[in-house]
Amino acid sequence: MDHAAYPEECHDYPEGLLVLEGEMLLGMGGRVVRVGAGELCVVPAGVPHSVAPGSRGTLLILDT
Repeated sequence: MDHAAYPEECHDYPEGLLVLEGEMLLGMGGRVVRVGAGELCVVPAGVPHSVAPGSRGTLLILDT
């Protein structure tokens, strides 16, 4: 991610968002969560989420 936003989406399954490098600003449930390298954010099923502008680095998406 190069400071670009990723549009909001929602799934009927949990999704893991693992930041491999850099820092992500993840929009979730009406708030923005800062997630750094080596950290995992698990988005519960049915929760809208997005990548907010200003995010940078590599994000690994784990769909279950």
